[in-house]
Amino acid sequence: MGGIPVNAKYVIHAKVEVEGIVDKSDIIGALFGQTEGLLGSDLDLRELQNSGRIGRIEVSITKADGKVRGTIKIPSNLGRVETALVAAALETIDRVGPYPAKVEVTQIEDVRAEKRRLIVERAKELLQMMTEEAPESKELVEEVAEALKAAELTYYGPERLPAGPEVDAADTVIVVEGRADVINLLKHGYKNVIALGGATIPKTIVELAKRKKLVLFVDGDRGGELIARNVLEAVSVEAIARAPPGREVEELTGKEIAKALKNKMSVKEFLESLKAREGVEERAPESGAAAVPAEAGAIKPPPHVVGEARSLLGTLEAILYDSEWRPVKRIPVRDLVKELSSTEGVEYVLFDGIVTQRVVDVASTKGVKALIGARLGDVLRVPGDLTVTTIEEIARQ
Repeated sequence: MGGIPVNAKYVIHAKVEVEGIVDKSDIIGALFGQTEGLLGSDLDLRELQNSGRIGRIEVSITKADGKVRGTIKIPSNLGRVETALVAAALETIDRVGPYPAKVEVTQIEDVRAEKRRLIVERAKELLQMMTEEAPESKELVEEVAEALKAAELTYYGPERLPAGPEVDAADTVIVVEGRADVINLLKHGYKNVIALGGATIPKTIVELAKRKKLVLFVDGDRGGELIARNVLEAVSVEAIARAPPGREVEELTGKEIAKALKNKMSVKEFLESLKAREGVEERAPESGAAAVPAEAGAIKPPPHVVGEARSLLGTLEAILYDSEWRPVKRIPVRDLVKELSSTEGVEYVLFDGIVTQRVVDVASTKGVKALIGARLGDVLRVPGDLTVTTIEEIARQ
């Protein structure tokens, strides 16, 4: 797949037929020209390509009998829905130059699915090597595989929330933040678990609270606190458990999960602990810094950035913007600190990762005005000229 960016999620495949002799450039020009403004500025093909969310368009053609037939490939780093909309827009093209034309989308290829297939095949090869070298491990592998199979992830309610298989059967249900948290608890034998699946409290959870006792199990960071407060405003909760400070539920061991659930607090105890801690922070702020606010800072990104924020979740990528919210660079989140340290002219940062104190400190020294992450970590100090918020917060605007 030459020409497809490394971070492409999908590739749109289409065939084109023109009732006359034209060149590749004519077809590409028709793609841009006849779809311009069709889906609004956020999904304009030229703007998407300029921002790196649509890759280089590849056209292959053959000329015969006074006609041109060919294929079109368009790599996309948009979400699934946005990619489908762009693909459908291509089929509205009815002319190339002066000649009638027809474009038909034949496939939207999931590049990640192919990568996953290759990973599975390679894993099988590596597992075979391991079992050949240590035959006694075969029984252990089969035992673990059976245990994971028994703890299969399911989906519950009209919103299809990630859940374990015993939500209906249990009197008490453990409510966690996301799908990865559910999977981790399933691995350690907790099958009465369900995920919120986002910042908005699903109706499924509201209805579940009327029939079951809920134990809320959140991450041990600022984001976990905010989610807990949000849930408490919407439903009745029996108790609240928290991961150790700075840790996430999805990364806990079996012993750590058991300990956190054993040490769960009542709602009253949880709110009192928050009030006491916030009181300490208010009395002893660090010089030249302010504690992270409970709500997002006063920042209103333009509509195209809000759209990019939603599609960024799950990619583990970051987008650096200049003062006019123009993309400067798109990078893996693991390189964020290094790129912030070396890249000039960055004023806004949007990334699918945790806002940590280290990221805040580096951003502050480089004059960044806003950090927008997937969630907030244990950040104790934020300079007054830096806004720290989450993708969920700006997506609500």
